[in-house]
Amino acid sequence: MYVVETITDAAGLAQIAPEWAALDAGLSPRTPFSSPLWCATWWRHFARSGLGARDRMRVLAVRDGDRLVAVAPMMLTSRPSVGPIRARELQFFGADAYMTELRGPVCRPEDAEAVVAALDAHLKACASEWDWVQWRGLRKAEPAAEWAHAALPLDRYAELTDHYLPLPPTWDAFRAALPRNIKESLRKCYNSLARDGHAFEFRAVAAPEDVEAALRRFLELHRGRAQVTGTVDHLDVFAKPETRRFLLDYGRALAQAGDLRVFQLTIGGAVVATRIGIVLGQELYLYYSGYDPDWSRYSVMTTAVAESIRWAIEHGFTVVNLSTGTDVSKMRWRPQQVVFAGGYQVSPTMRARLAFASLEAVRRRRRA
Repeated sequence: MYVVETITDAAGLAQIAPEWAALDAGLSPRTPFSSPLWCATWWRHFARSGLGARDRMRVLAVRDGDRLVAVAPMMLTSRPSVGPIRARELQFFGADAYMTELRGPVCRPEDAEAVVAALDAHLKACASEWDWVQWRGLRKAEPAAEWAHAALPLDRYAELTDHYLPLPPTWDAFRAALPRNIKESLRKCYNSLARDGHAFEFRAVAAPEDVEAALRRFLELHRGRAQVTGTVDHLDVFAKPETRRFLLDYGRALAQAGDLRVFQLTIGGAVVATRIGIVLGQELYLYYSGYDPDWSRYSVMTTAVAESIRWAIEHGFTVVNLSTGTDVSKMRWRPQQVVFAGGYQVSPTMRARLAFASLEAVRRRRRA
């Protein structure tokens, strides 16, 4: 039988970090959001302790004997933080404005069904502490997600798709397998720059002493991309100071570990397009991007992504993860997909049902 332990402070989080990192390294496709580094950094920057909301750490470690089989990095959020009418939500780390792209339990797919069953039993045993649980990150094609679909309110059942590219050994082999439309798009990207006399340079910034400036330039271009009108809307995910501080702090830690690449496309010495790459063993996760709107007619962001994929192939990576969300910029590469499911599990108490109904009413008004 699996045993579930509850970790309530940063010291406990640090204690299981080596086991957690080893567990996370065995997953594929990988994302940075399931790592102890991301979660510990996120908690330092975003855990709340005000009157409006308070977050208390409730990280659940699932063990089979001495072996760590899963981690559910969760927190108990009270809104407001005190008083008889506060609502208590148990949710995963990463409750932010799309900075954390994927949340959920960290475990091998073959363990997911038993892990979710153990977590569910544990949470029901302490149901007096929470009003509802926000589940996320259950792979849809597996029994754990089937349980979620049956157990969670269908009107709040959510899905999120992650897109990734298994890589062949050469760039030529990768390009040859692309559909005709993306081949033509790439040809136009490269030719339009050359036709107008623009030569580009592509580089991967990795040295710890260089990444600070590269990340700050990324933030400028990401903000510039969000301000472009008349095309696909892009949110400025790092608009708030606390999100920028988090990115710089996390980026420094990644760079010190040798796991950060800030990809840059430069023309005439100026960075015109950039994308953050996070190294996860033999896999590369392409995080958010930004570009100079003055160069948008040359599709410099498409060129930067293509060069990032070429770089990954040439450096022996086996997978490039294009990140979550379904849009043309990802689908054009014909990626493989993993769909994750989630939803809300409401406590059967009258208090919880009334609190959740009130929250849903507020959310409906906001969406309207």
